[in-house]
Amino acid sequence: MSKKWFSDREFYGKLVRLTLPISFQSLMLASVAAGDAVMLGHIAQNSMAAVSLATQVQFIQNMMIYAIVAAGSILGAQYWGKGDRRTIQDVFSLMLRLSAGLSFVFFLACVLFPQYLMLAFTHEQPLIDIGAAYLRIAGWSYLLTGISQCYLAVMKFTGHAGPCAWISSSAVVLNIALNAVFIFGLGPIPAMDAQGAALATLCARVIELLLCVIVCRGKDYVRPDFRRFFFRDRELSADFRKCCLPLLGGGLFWGVGFTAYTAVMGHMGGDAAAANSVAAVVRDLVCCACNGISSAGGILVGNELGAGRLEKGKLYGDRLAKLSFVIGFASTLLMLAATPLVTGGMTMTDDARRYLTGMMVIMAVYMIGRSANTVIINGIFAAGGDTLFDVYSLAVSMWGLALPLAFAGAFWFHWPVLAVYACTCLDEVGKIPWVLYHYRKYKWVKDLTREREQTE
Repeated sequence: MSKKWFSDREFYGKLVRLTLPISFQSLMLASVAAGDAVMLGHIAQNSMAAVSLATQVQFIQNMMIYAIVAAGSILGAQYWGKGDRRTIQDVFSLMLRLSAGLSFVFFLACVLFPQYLMLAFTHEQPLIDIGAAYLRIAGWSYLLTGISQCYLAVMKFTGHAGPCAWISSSAVVLNIALNAVFIFGLGPIPAMDAQGAALATLCARVIELLLCVIVCRGKDYVRPDFRRFFFRDRELSADFRKCCLPLLGGGLFWGVGFTAYTAVMGHMGGDAAAANSVAAVVRDLVCCACNGISSAGGILVGNELGAGRLEKGKLYGDRLAKLSFVIGFASTLLMLAATPLVTGGMTMTDDARRYLTGMMVIMAVYMIGRSANTVIINGIFAAGGDTLFDVYSLAVSMWGLALPLAFAGAFWFHWPVLAVYACTCLDEVGKIPWVLYHYRKYKWVKDLTREREQTE
């Protein structure tokens, strides 16, 4: 069975070619947060913790943009398999319109009301002041994020994952370099602390968007047809809503839930907030592999389903589901191996370092569920338009179990920091049996494409 399972060179060749650049892109994006944590951690623990809390605003924005981009990617991957380029252009335009409007709302909130946003995450005034100063500058970058993500998503499912990774990586390298310049101050540039991290992010987002637009002008790239930019096809819009609304609900459930986790830890004191901010960065770095497999696998399954090869799409899904657990156990070992390096490399109080050590061990177990659920739910289920399941699973596992326990433990029972943190990790591990049961129903094996009239 194992020889048969790994004998399809075509599948694994495509998967590796897509996964490597996408995982590398994910790694580079996570490296920005890591760079912020390390550089700000060398200045002051409060700066590191405040920026970690402030970036939760962008985390919520990213969850909402993810719903738009993921819905477009689901339909786009299937229409790419079908060979319908015009419909992909219309999907691209729809994604851009929605993402630009959403980005503008977050920009206004961050620039006009940053202190009120910070109050949701902490009651400590020094953290609020630092975070608000960060958001006033970083908010301008949120105007551009949604547009760039649309371009990058279309590159991925149209066979240009390599240039997509190159663009993101270039922006990340620039961001980290400018972090050093603006945070510490080099030459005539004064040291700007947390505000320097925000300015570096803004500069990197400007360059990233410019690169996206320039690269997509090349031959064989799909770009929006601005003559049809406001064209609205009712059937396509309805298909988009069917994919997007459950993704939006799931994204908000997950994003607001994760933000609530951060808020709980933030209200448990500066040491807990600092340790949690470092743990979150490490988690995001280790999750790059499962994110890459999820995105790449979803594209491959979607291509087959859109081309009408349902049995082949089902076979690809079975292979990806098994791979998800292999990646999960590997991530567990990596997390444990990295623990002494991470805890020994940060400037923290003794209590914060003790909290961080415990969080790393808890996350090692959490990674098994995170990997399996990311690949199966966000990759396989989404490829066939089965996006509503994620909403149900989050409502039960996160909002019905993990969050109530974390809030009760922190504010009612006054449990130790690590016990509360363990509650925030229950959701991913707890829903594995439910996810596998739903997977075996094969409701996700669907062709979502339509025969559309190619009007000008």
